Formats: sequence, structure tokens, C-alpha cells
Amino acid sequence: MMALLLFVLTLTLVIWQPRGLGIGWSALGGALLALLLGVVQWADVAVVWHIVWDATFTFVALIIISLILDEAGFFAWAALHVARWGRGHGTRLFALIIVLGAVIAAFFANDGAALLLTPIMIAILARLHFAPKTVLAFIIASGFVADTTSLPLIISNLVNIVSANYFGIGFDRYAAVMVPVNLISLAATLGVLWVAFRRQLPRHYSMKTLQAPRSAIRDALVFRAAPPLLAVLLLAYFVTAPLGVPVSLVTGTAALLLMAIAGRWWHAGRGAVVSVGTALRHAPWQIVLFSIGMYLVVYGLGKAGLTALGADALVWLSRQGDFIATVGTGFLSAIVASVMNNMPSTLVGALAIHHAQVAPHTQELMVYANVIGNDLGPKLTPIGSLATLLWLHVLASKGYRIGWGQYMKIGLLITPPVLLATLAALYLWLPRM
Repeated sequence: MMALLLFVLTLTLVIWQPRGLGIGWSALGGALLALLLGVVQWADVAVVWHIVWDATFTFVALIIISLILDEAGFFAWAALHVARWGRGHGTRLFALIIVLGAVIAAFFANDGAALLLTPIMIAILARLHFAPKTVLAFIIASGFVADTTSLPLIISNLVNIVSANYFGIGFDRYAAVMVPVNLISLAATLGVLWVAFRRQLPRHYSMKTLQAPRSAIRDALVFRAAPPLLAVLLLAYFVTAPLGVPVSLVTGTAALLLMAIAGRWWHAGRGAVVSVGTALRHAPWQIVLFSIGMYLVVYGLGKAGLTALGADALVWLSRQGDFIATVGTGFLSAIVASVMNNMPSTLVGALAIHHAQVAPHTQELMVYANVIGNDLGPKLTPIGSLATLLWLHVLASKGYRIGWGQYMKIGLLITPPVLLATLAALYLWLPRM
């Protein structure tokens, strides 16, 4: 009971963030209370740090890369091209925006897709003079696709990195399993979003007010360097995976190289267009404190009995057959994530799967189902992920307010069918690997 109350208190502080403490200090406060009250021990700090450090620093490095590319005009350039590829057809533009969100989520994580693409898209839609209800449809689509298609690579979501590291899944193995599954998730997302918002989509739009994509480029050197750098980075993930090189080291090296290019370090900063200092200041450093703090609180909750309870539930699901085990694990993870937040939910699921006495093949299905549930499940509620809370804050600052009731109504409509289709795809695909 003490561990549960402490978790509820910590999660409340993280969402509320009193006196501007931020998510990191709020979570760390909960962790210190857990240590003082004996819910966790100092030895547990090392265990939790071993679980989260690589994922946390990978995420920070990816956001730094995203921020620099955003300042250079890379994402605005891509969005303007997509608007032109729509050729004046509203439905085609809607589908292309969703695909663009999926691509950004794959390489720059779900947070980057939701938080960087949304302001750019709002600006472009304003130029197209879309009605408010149409703009809202595009906004919701971009926000949802950022999470529902954050499955394909380990780097696509913090959840993926934590899970892959915990179970020792290599970058190549993970991609081989989840890239095809992610394509099904993308197709299901396209279908469900179109059904939900087809009446809000314009049949045609004028492209006369659109800027030329080249006009969005602010730093030509960074823009030219981005494609080869990202290609080499992706290749490096596959090459270094069998060698056991931490993902954060590979991603951090790429971030450092991009900072050097953007900052014109060989010219002592002369001619720099993008402020590297600003990118570093806006990087989510508090996620480091949040990861160790929140995961430590959840680890204590697991030791107090939640892990055993979750393991018993998974054993029961495994006895119903692999299909029920896969779907059941995914939906159970999604529900827990929507209530608990997907970051602590990921650890709860991983610990339960690790302790559950099930067949190896069933366990592997559960591992990936836990990832899917924690990637997609947070869309059921606004508190399901920090990215959603930040996304809603960004929208409010742009004059688009989505109430929690309205959000949950949409989330409950969109998420379950996409989650079911994605879990079914995993069940059908994994035995073929």
C-alpha cells in the first residue's frame, strides 16, 4: 500500500509539476521518498540505472538532432513538399501527412514527430485557409500517428529502447520483427483516421498560397548534410548491434557531428545559422532525472507485489493459446499505460514477463506485445504519455484546446482497432521469423 500511494503521489507531481519543478525533479522527489521510507534500497538505484541509462541518453541525443534539423528548416521543407504532393486533393493530403508523421516517428522518435511536426503543419494549414474543424482533424491525425507508428526501430520510442535493452534484443532483430508490424499499424491508422474524419476533409484546396519548399531552408549546409548523416547513422545501428555497442553512443556521436556542422566549429562559430546552444538548452535533460526517479518508484511497486501479480496474469493468458497471450498482453499493457503512464508501465510489463513462467516463444510474443501496448495504449488517455501532455500544451499555445473528455472520446474510438490489428499482425508475423 505504501508503494502504491507513493507511486500515485509521484505521478501526480509529474503531471502537476508544482512551482515549475518539471517532470524530472518531481519524479526524483518521489524516488527520494521511496528510499527514505524503505520501499526501495540504495542497491536498487544501480539496477534501475542499468535499465534506463542507454535509452535515456539515446532519446536526448535524438531530440538534439531533431531540434537542429528543425531550426535548419528540414521538417518545414518536407511538410511543404507533402502539401504540394497532395495536388489540391484533401484526402490525399490527409494520407500524406499521416505517412510523413510515421516517417518522422521512425527516425526521430514519437516525441519529435508530435512536437516538431504539429506547429509546422498548423502554419501550413493556415496558409491553405482550412476550416477550424478540418485543421483539428489534421492535428489529431498527426498526434496519433506519432505514437501508433513508433514501432519499427529501437530508436522510434523510448519504450522500444528500454524493452530491447532489458531483453537483449539487437537492433537488427528488433527491426526485422517490427518493421512489417509497423506497416500494418500504419495501414490501420490510415483507415481508422479516415473513417473518423472523412467528413471534415475538404475535397480540394488551392496551392497558390503555399511557399516554395526551398524557402523553408535556413541552413543549407545542415540541410545538405542531413540525408547522408541519417543514412550513415541508420547503417551504424545495424553494424554495431552485434558488437554490443550502446545505442546512445552511436546516436550521441551523430548528434555531436551535427552540432559541429551546425555550429561551424572549424570556423569557431563564424557563419553559423542554427544556435547549437539553444538546441542544447531545449533538449529534454529532465528526462534523465525522470527516468531514474519514476523507474525507481515503479521498481519499488514491483517489489511490493505488482510484478508477481502481473506475472500471474501473463501465465493465465499463456494457457489460453498464443493468440490470446499476444492480444491479452498488448491490451493489458495498453490499459496500464493509459492509467499509469507508458514509461513506468513498460518496466512493470518487462519485469512481469521476465518473472512469468511461460514458453520461450510465448515470452517473445509477450515482449513485443508489451512494446506495442505501451506505444499505442497511451493514446487512450491524456496522461498515457508525457509526449501527449506536451503535445496538448503546444496545441493550447497555438490556440487549439482539446479537452480531456474530447481527447478520450477520440482515443477510445481510434486506439482499440489499431491496437488489435497491430497485435494480430505480430502474432502472424513472428512465427515466420
